[in-house]
Amino acid sequence: MIICHCTSISDHDIHAAIDWMRNADPDTLITPGKIYHALGKAADCGGCMPLFLDTMRNNDKLTVPAHLQNLRRTATQESTYEGRPQSHRLSQQSAAS
Repeated sequence: MIICHCTSISDHDIHAAIDWMRNADPDTLITPGKIYHALGKAADCGGCMPLFLDTMRNNDKLTVPAHLQNLRRTATQESTYEGRPQSHRLSQQSAAS
């Protein structure tokens, strides 16, 4: 089935690219951009992206490698530090006024 009419990408092309990338590097994170690049193409209008992503998700080899899962910090662990020196921050009381 044709997934992207602009660049003539089929579901078979997407699955073949995912299989090739996973076989070449089992730890790689597979993204739509990497699939387009592997196929030697570039996204055009983006109208196919929902179907493109659904096709990707249906591939058994699209899983994220176990050691790369859950790398995000939880909201309670995230810092509110914005990278500026403390002297440049507004105090909470000044900001509320």
